[in-house]
Amino acid sequence: MLSNPKDRAKLLDGIKEMSNSMTRVDAEKDFQKDVIARLADELDLEKKHIRKLARIYHKQNFNTVQQEQEELVELYELITGSSDE
Repeated sequence: MLSNPKDRAKLLDGIKEMSNSMTRVDAEKDFQKDVIARLADELDLEKKHIRKLARIYHKQNFNTVQQEQEELVELYELITGSSDE
């Protein structure tokens, strides 16, 4: 198993690169949480709504989300027999 020093060095370099990437990802996640918290406080909105809106905006999939929501409502009404339950 990895008796070649060049292979061991290549693996270690790759692991270091991945670790650096993970550090950047963690920092971005912290930044996103801070933005969500700030907007929630300033605009009196729920964090979950801000997060969902940002995700939809990023993926540019509003129509898909809207269609899935309509299907979910239809299914709920079908299985419960009403939209009020």
